[in-house]
Amino acid sequence: MKQLIKLSLVLLVFVAASCGSSENGQLIGVLERPDWQGINPYGMVYVPSGTLHIGPSDQDVSNTFVQRQKAISIQGFYMDDTEITNNEYRQFVNWVRDSLAHSYLDHYVETEDGEERIDWEYEVDWEDETLEDLYYQGDDRFAGKKELDASKLVFEYEWYDWQKAAHDHGRSPRNAFIQRRKVNVYPDTLVWIRDFSYSYNEPMTRNYFWHPAFDDYPVVGVDWHMSNAFAYWRTKLWNTYAQTRGDGINSEDFRLPTEHEWEYAARGGHDLAMYPWGLYYTRNAKGCLLANFKPGRGNYPEDGGQYTVRADAYFPNDYGLYNMSGNVSEWTVTAYYDNAYAFLHDLNPDIRYDAKDDDPEAYKRKVIRGGSWKDVAHFLQTGTRHWEYQDTTKSYIGFRCALTFLGRSLNDF
Repeated sequence: MKQLIKLSLVLLVFVAASCGSSENGQLIGVLERPDWQGINPYGMVYVPSGTLHIGPSDQDVSNTFVQRQKAISIQGFYMDDTEITNNEYRQFVNWVRDSLAHSYLDHYVETEDGEERIDWEYEVDWEDETLEDLYYQGDDRFAGKKELDASKLVFEYEWYDWQKAAHDHGRSPRNAFIQRRKVNVYPDTLVWIRDFSYSYNEPMTRNYFWHPAFDDYPVVGVDWHMSNAFAYWRTKLWNTYAQTRGDGINSEDFRLPTEHEWEYAARGGHDLAMYPWGLYYTRNAKGCLLANFKPGRGNYPEDGGQYTVRADAYFPNDYGLYNMSGNVSEWTVTAYYDNAYAFLHDLNPDIRYDAKDDDPEAYKRKVIRGGSWKDVAHFLQTGTRHWEYQDTTKSYIGFRCALTFLGRSLNDF
């Protein structure tokens, strides 16, 4: 009898829906909701939810003061399988360049809402005299070459201060929590000279970002703000084309990973693993080095790279992530505090602080992870945490993006 009643209700719902009515006297939820089958961002791998023990990976007594051991749980997410490369970041730089050119040439179209948007269907005539202001002029020109003025490449990105909004209890208008910042997006290529005293690295300054020889190498010379700006632009790029295709609905943004998302991903599913490839050693059974760093007392090329190497060099860890140790250190979204492990929550732990330009320098410290091509092996350990100032650019710091997974598990789709 119960089965008959259920069948009758299903038929009633079907008939009501067929007649264009959403009311049938039963609690059935909202009909015609979008279908969600998850997304699969290009160049990213899925890292499932799980638990790990954070803290020192070896018997490092001094580090226990800033890396107190703790069990935490992390929600599933996607992460770039490599560090963001020069060519990937160049797509961002060129987008900013082209948007400036379109605005100079008044290439706008009016939307249905009455707003003016750039019409990307127009082709940019780079010989147009209107664009002369985008190039170096007069005495700033070198050897008579027509070169783009990198200082013009400014991009404004936004973020929402969720912590401030959550503790405001509705007393302030929404715009009180919307933060905006303008950044120059062109990498600081002079880091190759500034980071080293009495060292000839000018060829890297002149060539590293633009020359095709380095297209698949990790971008460097980007500070924490520039990395966040890239993630914001990447989100807009995804959403624009997803809306055009009518698929890929996703309410989460590309972003920098948290410190402990990074550590969890670096271990590749192996709790307490000292390195992304496992425990104890930086060489395999054949004596080959497993990452790009500073072996011994400074035999830089012994691992196959004098400086950085291709972002997909060496073997990936068991999540499919390349160079989670070595090559370049990586920005995280997390603010650095020495004693953070003492008070972090055990569920998706993270600490944020939006430091202002006039804040004390100590407030501007952000966690970097992974070690780099110029670091000794200690900094390659998955548990080693370090920091750099958010407005600082270095020849050995890059980044990769993360994206929160919506749902219980990828296996559900």
